Formats: sequence, C-alpha cells, structure tokens
Amino acid sequence: MIIGVVKEITPGENRVASVPDTVSKYIKSGFEVIVEKDAGLSAGFSNEQYEAAGAKLAGDSNEVFIKADVVLKVQRPSSEEINKMKKGTILVSFLYALHYPETVKACTERGIDVIAMDLIPRTTLAQKMDALSSQANIAGYKSVLITANHLGKIFPLMMTAAGTISPAKVVIMGAGVAGLQALGTAKRLGAVVEVSDIRPSVKEEVKSLGGRFIEVETDENMQDERGYAKEASEDFLRKQKELIFKHVTEADIVITTALVPGKKSPILVTEEMVKNMRKGSVILDMAVEFGGNCELSESGKTVTKYGVKIIGETNLPSLVPTHASEMYSKNILSLIQHIGKNGKIELNLNDEIVRGSLVSKDGEVISDRIKELLS
Repeated sequence: MIIGVVKEITPGENRVASVPDTVSKYIKSGFEVIVEKDAGLSAGFSNEQYEAAGAKLAGDSNEVFIKADVVLKVQRPSSEEINKMKKGTILVSFLYALHYPETVKACTERGIDVIAMDLIPRTTLAQKMDALSSQANIAGYKSVLITANHLGKIFPLMMTAAGTISPAKVVIMGAGVAGLQALGTAKRLGAVVEVSDIRPSVKEEVKSLGGRFIEVETDENMQDERGYAKEASEDFLRKQKELIFKHVTEADIVITTALVPGKKSPILVTEEMVKNMRKGSVILDMAVEFGGNCELSESGKTVTKYGVKIIGETNLPSLVPTHASEMYSKNILSLIQHIGKNGKIELNLNDEIVRGSLVSKDGEVISDRIKELLS
C-alpha cells in the first residue's frame, strides 16, 4: 500500500503528519511513501531529507490523493481535500468528529475509511498512539512561555540589592496532560502554581509536581470511562466558580485547559472575575476553539479587557512544529505498525483500538454517537 503525506492547508498549521524518520520506518515495514513537495518545510524538514529517507516527492496534493491508499494528515480534511481522495482511501488525522459531524458525513459519502487520532482509546496498549496527549504536552509547555512573555513581571522569587521580588502566581484550570505540563513548566520558571480540576483523583499528581490543588468538595463522579473530565452539573460549576473567584482574581496568570469531548467548553473564568483581576494580568484560553473557558476570550485573537490580556490561541502545538510533528508522527507510526503488516493495513473491528478510533468504514458511519448527531 502507498502512504501519502500532504502539506497542511489550514491557516497557521505548521505541523506535518510524518517526519523523515517515520517515513523510513514505513518503508522498512513494506509500505511505499509519497510526500507532497514542501510538506515538512514549516516544521523544519526539507524535501531532501524525505527523499533520503526513501520517499517519493509529489509536485502537489492532487498527485498524493490520486496515488495514496492511506493519507496521513494533522488537521481534519477540507471539503476540497475529501473530494480529491479516491474511494477506499484510509484517512488518518485529527477529526473531532463530535464537534464536526459534517466532515464525517462527507467522508462517508465519498467512501473514505477514517481513523480519528483524537479518539484513540486511553489504554496501556494504545499509550504510544495517544496523539491528544503528545500534542497537549507541547501545548501546556508553550502556554506558559507565551503568558510569561506577555506578563510584565518575572516568574521567580528574586532577592536583589534593589529589594525582593515576589514570585508570580499562576492558576491553571484543568489538570489533564496540558495542565500538568503547564504546572511543571511554570514551577521550573519559579512561579507559585495553583491548579483546579473537577476530578479529585488528580490531586496527588498536582501535589507531586509542586502545585497547590484547589479542591471542590463533591459526591459526583467527574471522570468518564476514557479518563477525561465529563460535563459537570450546574450546581458543581456554581460551587467551583465561587471557590476559584479568589484564586483567579489574585493571579498574575490564568491558563485554562478544560475540554469536554463533543460539548461546548465550560465557562470557568467569568467577566466578573476578569473585572476583578489585577491590571496587567494575563489569561490564556486553551479551549477557545470549542467555545472557550473564559467568557471574554476570542478565537485566534489576543485582546485586552478591563486591563487584562486574554490570549485565544487555537493551535499551540503548531507554534512548536518540529517536536510536535515528531511526536505526532510517532503516534501514527505506532498505530500503523499495530494495524498493518507487510505493507498492508487491515481494519479489524474486533481490535479495541480500531473499534475505538474508526469513525467510518465502507461508506458507513461506525460510531453510534456520531450516528445520533447525523440522524
């Protein structure tokens, strides 16, 4: 089978779905690889590196889509890209199908089999394929650097001849992979870090990294079967907002990371909180693409409201494209090595990883949740 890698066309997307190192591994596994010219340039990988790894270069994406049996992408495909793919193509990319069911519908009608990297099960076996976690790690790291750059203060405690400088105070909303990486990065820079999460089970992880845990007392089970935070009740969100009001309004930096699969992101930082924050404080809303955790954030924009800078960056991993691409391409490689043998891929629905991540096959939608959205 031929694996195809195209240049991403989404504005601001600098990553690539396969780097030269993984290309050579696909070829050793029996696949042929075709890469669109300049597909990896924005991530720091030259055409010559791909050719040296054994890939054939294509002049444009049309050639890749015509020849490839398997297409690897980062972003969900556009309508134009879907229409270029041939029937029976296996597409592997991020999809966020619960938010964009129309993309699934278009792929299904075209007869494209789609594996969504954002639906890889959170199991021990699938750990190496967990692209959400690998990219969230990058996002958590970068979020701290961006906010530090916008803050008019330094992070660490400093004793100087001119006096003592108090450490910056960082509040992180959500202790998933991104939140924990942000915690670790902010601590390394010398900040005092507090973390809020609806799942009491993450308290020990937060404390082990040197953070203070903001705990909301509840009897509710706040975690779904996949390990992600699930949608909270109105009563819980009210209690959470009351508790974190003081913490947020005293913070120099607030980083929000709370996402609920298939749902609008919960509002955690209200306009009233922003009004009461210190002038010059910074908020970074990592959930802005799916509605945002801050009531005043704007997707793709950095705005100042009530003297507080609010950053609505939608694609943090793309700002660290070299390592983000390397990690993502290794996630896909692990998946292909799991489901492929001797240069061929078999989509076996008895396999839990395939069953969990396969969205459409043979012109039919596989996922029951997506079927409901489309019905």
